[in-house]
Amino acid sequence: MSGQKVSDFLLARLRAWDVEQVFGYPGDGINGLLAAWERADNRPRFIQSRHEEMSALEAVGYAKFSGRLGVCAATSGPGAIHLLNGLYDAKLDHVPVVAIVGQTHRSAMGGAYQQEVDLHSLFKDVASDFLETVNVPEQLPNVLDRAVRIAYARRAPTAVIIPGDVQDLDYSPPTHDLKMVPSSLDRSGWQAVPSEEALHRAADVLNSGTRVAILIGQGAAGARAETEEVADVLGAGVAKALLGKDALSDELPYVTGAVGLLGTDPSFELMRDCDTLLTVGSNFPYAQFLPEYGRARAVQIDIDPHMIGLRYPYEVNLIGDARTTLQRLLPLLHRKEERDWQEGVAAGMRQWEEVMAQRADATAQPVNPEYVARALSPLLPDNAILTSDSGSVAGWYARHIRMRGTMRGSLSGTLATMGCGVPYAIGAKFAHPDRPVVGLVGDGAMQMNGMAELITAAKYHTRWDDPRLVIGVWNNHDLNQVTWEMRAMSGSPQFLPSHELPDVSYSAFARSIGMTGIRVERPEHVEGAWRQALAAEGPAVVEFVTDPTVPPVPPHAAAAG
Repeated sequence: MSGQKVSDFLLARLRAWDVEQVFGYPGDGINGLLAAWERADNRPRFIQSRHEEMSALEAVGYAKFSGRLGVCAATSGPGAIHLLNGLYDAKLDHVPVVAIVGQTHRSAMGGAYQQEVDLHSLFKDVASDFLETVNVPEQLPNVLDRAVRIAYARRAPTAVIIPGDVQDLDYSPPTHDLKMVPSSLDRSGWQAVPSEEALHRAADVLNSGTRVAILIGQGAAGARAETEEVADVLGAGVAKALLGKDALSDELPYVTGAVGLLGTDPSFELMRDCDTLLTVGSNFPYAQFLPEYGRARAVQIDIDPHMIGLRYPYEVNLIGDARTTLQRLLPLLHRKEERDWQEGVAAGMRQWEEVMAQRADATAQPVNPEYVARALSPLLPDNAILTSDSGSVAGWYARHIRMRGTMRGSLSGTLATMGCGVPYAIGAKFAHPDRPVVGLVGDGAMQMNGMAELITAAKYHTRWDDPRLVIGVWNNHDLNQVTWEMRAMSGSPQFLPSHELPDVSYSAFARSIGMTGIRVERPEHVEGAWRQALAAEGPAVVEFVTDPTVPPVPPHAAAAG
């Protein structure tokens, strides 16, 4: 292209990588890129958030729910700094995201210039897998291509820094000369497969057990049928790390739901009483919720050789893609005819569901927060996508939302950052504009950034084929999770100057920007409000005034009195 600038080439290269949108916020450090976006007729689409952290979290949500690369962009200095939290969310949850960041002109570098920040020092941890500054046009193809491929291959955030003056240079490709580095676009599929010897050793361990437990995480999401078959052959119960909540249907009787602090009693007992453990696609970090060391023989399957074997003394560590590895493992497994163990797991799950129903039905003032989540679950379409924020709402999501059909769900698993629920939901809508999305958010997260980011949803909702984007807000005037952690860990009552939140009408704010807004103050109105929000012809916010004194439920809890 005659007169093509570096910024023009960058956008063309993103299009060649099938990037359809970039989540970002403008600033003069990327003015060259913004001008190129105008010349390119906004391809890939520039999705304007209200804050760069939201841009990064929207890119994470998009990547999580699409399985594709998330891309975010920000200006130099403060814009780049704001990206960090969302990029750390990508890093800790192993999500492919590329950040494109502006920088001051090369001539000003080292001159204590306005908005000059040492971006390599700033990003060297969060983008440790790949971080590079483009200093000359010939460098760009290789840098961008590597950033994309490494983000995909290592499921990690990478960053490309482009000084403002470089963005406006005429583009020239690398030449066939010394110290020029050519590049290529293609990224073919690949699979890691364990050795036959390792598969046989793993099968020996699994065949020897009589009480088999399976723990799955997000890495098992593409192996649903194989996981079901292994559970059937081994007569196993299946617990789910929270990032793997959507990896297997909760309608299967032997699926015990989440494990850990936000988990279920049957998952706790499954881990406590099993004699054999198979972990698939999870690095669940809380060892106290896994079998006692020495009590169970164990096998792990994970695609990342750098992350395998970290959480338990596994006898066999199978490095490979979950689906392919399970397919190769299945012929080596012996069907267990005795089903008492699996039937006991299913009976325990039925009893737990009764306990959860009783807790949700317990009287609260004014509305029981558990009932809000439990009432939603059966109303969700089978193809719904759910996002959950951090805090006590994550517990209600974990215990009361039952996955079925093609439902998807996620949250900030390892970073557990507040404020991810709304931007995740927006990212999910751009990933799947034809599916309904429901975000579950506490009032603390809404006040932190969720209310402002509703403006983004209002701005873009006409681009979505299915208009349903529902944000449910638990309004209890309290930073509730922190309150309960303080009580449990320090024995201290709530510290009101720190934990008490001002009462804000989230529904009224939604209505002020053209959304449907519903406020619920009585339990008999909960179900109808969810139905109304799910039937709205555009984004909707439904806030529930809930009781902050209802405690999070630890595993092995009894029914409410």
